[in-house]
Amino acid sequence: MNNLNSILIEGNFVRDPASRSTAKGATVCTFSLASNRYHKHESGLEQEVSFFDVEAWAKLAETCQMMGHKGRGVRVVGRLKQNRWNDDEGKSHSKVSIVAEHIEFRPDFKKGTDAPAPPRRDNVSNAGNREF
Repeated sequence: MNNLNSILIEGNFVRDPASRSTAKGATVCTFSLASNRYHKHESGLEQEVSFFDVEAWAKLAETCQMMGHKGRGVRVVGRLKQNRWNDDEGKSHSKVSIVAEHIEFRPDFKKGTDAPAPPRRDNVSNAGNREF
């Protein structure tokens, strides 16, 4: 029986994405995403910013590297993945990240204009995404 593990998040690239190849030759692209949430507070609206680490694999990784850049808006559909490890002193650590399965890029506006950049393929899926 499979449990549901799905996430949809919107935000902006915190920095340019970074790509690498695994020992088996698979491409993985990692980036950080900032997501804003606004809520009412006694003094008015208050902004809460959360940061999430995202990884994309294979063709999706190549597309992220090509189209993603600091500040660009993005919607990520994927799953949560937890990494656990022990450091040299035996202390256990844990980190949760998002493995992207589908990414939609918001229009990329040219600086100084209200006109979007030329259209590109902005919706990308990585059906059957596998980690290698």
